[in-house]
Amino acid sequence: MQPLGLTAYRGDKKSHWLWYCHIDPRFAIGEVWYFLAPRAATCDAAIFHLPEYARDLPVLQYFMPPAIDPLSEKNREVTPEEYIRVLKKLKVDPEGPPVILQVSRFDRLKDPVGVVEAFRLVRNNRECRLILAGGSADDDPEGASVLAEVLALTEGDPDIAVLPLSPDANLEINVLQRRADVVIQKSFREGFGLTATEALWKGKPTVATPNGGLKHQVINGVTGLSAQSTEEAAAKIDRFLSQPELGRRLGAAGREHVRQRFILPVYLRNWLSLLTLLEGRRS
Repeated sequence: MQPLGLTAYRGDKKSHWLWYCHIDPRFAIGEVWYFLAPRAATCDAAIFHLPEYARDLPVLQYFMPPAIDPLSEKNREVTPEEYIRVLKKLKVDPEGPPVILQVSRFDRLKDPVGVVEAFRLVRNNRECRLILAGGSADDDPEGASVLAEVLALTEGDPDIAVLPLSPDANLEINVLQRRADVVIQKSFREGFGLTATEALWKGKPTVATPNGGLKHQVINGVTGLSAQSTEEAAAKIDRFLSQPELGRRLGAAGREHVRQRFILPVYLRNWLSLLTLLEGRRS
């Protein structure tokens, strides 16, 4: 959002100015949107992740989901030595009971408390472990208080690990996702949700709320399982743990779904299509 202020200094029309909105704008406060919209309208195009994010703007609106780099530190294959070394550093058992994982900022919109509650329901039926891994955004004043709340909620529970990670902990996240038996993304809102993309790319059984970009990735019964409530999330996690073949089948479908839609070569193709479209409109 912040760079939109630069539109006040736009001079000639020889270059293309594009506004790429990385969040779901449908929940923007009215006063904020009415402040931003005139600035967005001075651009040649507004880019949103999904068609349902379109707004009333007098410019071209282009829809392009983000993507992951499959060769990056966060998504590349890891060696057995790296796998063991990173898990040892994080004090995570490389064997042991099944692991349920959520990777996200410590943010109320990611519902870490709901994830803990869902895990405890699952644990009533079977032995398992929960890992909550992530950090906080620099512009999120509530991050520290949410983390403190989660730490207090899980204090003394030997089956739950809360791992505050640095922003550059890409290999650590990669290994944790590979260690997980089920990945969950229980967001109340999600512009897109690349942590789900990463999990699907690794072929992991994934449970997610059907909100924002998550419902375009974790398609219930096709590439993963959807769950809205805490109880439903627990039931879907338990289903994956009790039916490993289902997890393998949906995990493989999820990886292929990402390969076709949400990796870097596809993203590059989408950018080239947009730039070609803009040049055509100019001529």
